[in-house]
Amino acid sequence: MRNASRQILPLVVLMVAGFVLSSIKSGFSQQKGQPIVIGAPLSTQYLYGWDAQRAMVLAIEEINAKGAVQVGSARRPFKLEVLDTRDLEPGVPLSDALLVVEKLILEKKADILMGGPVRSEAALAAMDLIAKYKKVSILTTGALTPAYHRRIAENYSKYEFLFRITSEAGQLAKEAVDLFENLRQEYGFNQIFIMVQDVAHARAIGELVGKNLGQKGWKVLGTEVYPTGALDYSTGLLKARDQKAQILFVWMDHPEIAILVKQWKELKIPVLPIAGISSAVEHPGGWASSDGAVAYWFASPANAGNAPSNATPLTMKFYDAYKKRWLVEPEGYGTSSSYTAVYALADAIKRAGSLDSDRLVAALEKTDMVGVYGKIAFDPKTHQVIPSYNPKEGAVGTWFQWQEGKRVVIWPSTIAVGKIRIPPLLTPAKGEAK
Repeated sequence: MRNASRQILPLVVLMVAGFVLSSIKSGFSQQKGQPIVIGAPLSTQYLYGWDAQRAMVLAIEEINAKGAVQVGSARRPFKLEVLDTRDLEPGVPLSDALLVVEKLILEKKADILMGGPVRSEAALAAMDLIAKYKKVSILTTGALTPAYHRRIAENYSKYEFLFRITSEAGQLAKEAVDLFENLRQEYGFNQIFIMVQDVAHARAIGELVGKNLGQKGWKVLGTEVYPTGALDYSTGLLKARDQKAQILFVWMDHPEIAILVKQWKELKIPVLPIAGISSAVEHPGGWASSDGAVAYWFASPANAGNAPSNATPLTMKFYDAYKKRWLVEPEGYGTSSSYTAVYALADAIKRAGSLDSDRLVAALEKTDMVGVYGKIAFDPKTHQVIPSYNPKEGAVGTWFQWQEGKRVVIWPSTIAVGKIRIPPLLTPAKGEAK
């Protein structure tokens, strides 16, 4: 019996070793399964393109490191394919962006589209192309025009594959009006001058804000529209000064807004400058690049997490991870939303158990998760992320002010970490500057 046992024991050891090796091999084969290709059409030479790309890379690295994405019984890693649409560059035709989208689908074999096109006009033009190929698409940066989600609602059967996980012009205009009303109550301000870029979403926001404030009794002193790439803003600034504006509302996403910031300081214009989506103001390097001229400026990089706050338990985790990975704080609009979109997609794929577009649409419509900037859920008719001032109820925006070299979130009050400061040249109608 002893001899038999001695003969059997090596066989048992070999069988167990073989089973362990087989299990390890199986685990590796699942980890190295066919990648899920995310095609990202982005204007990569501009802030709202490269920050979205970096955020996607970070999320994909985290997800793949934790075992990739569960698709039915298999686990498959994400793979990112980025192509430059150049749609934020002046003079580049929309057809170039459409060619990039089609190349991602046909040549790069993208399973899902994410990111852009970034310019509103390009995103609208791409809708029919994406619908033609029945590819699920999640807009995460740029493309703020309300026409995007309205078109989905009006022709759901055609555009059901398209989603937007970031804010849009209507919501941002509402946030701006609520912020201005708060300033009126606290400081007595009621006179505003508007300066916007000559692009669809900026014109829409300027018109919405002006109309709504006028209805609330504000004096809208005028609106100046500047072409993309404009190099001189003194005319609008001087008009704001001469008409005794108290607030200057600026909405421009091109880098040349840095010139506007410096001219505001050099000309000593006594207004509180509030910018919205404005690359040179919202970027964490804005203070250094302007030699502090950006002091007192507001900006809205759209979604919480693009400036430091505690909107959700994930906000600062993302903030710190991005800073560690890229050696810079989250850079502006498109950052936290692009990161969150990858996680929302992974969640939907897991629940769908498939990459089939129809099943993915159904899963995305049922999304209910905590993200970097609040609860992430989509309106089932428009596929627009549902907004809220309460991060437990929806996606929360963020407005910050440059104070002593830091971006300090001051609106909405539910996530604010500081209080508004008034420029010394501007005297509030109520009390002293705070």
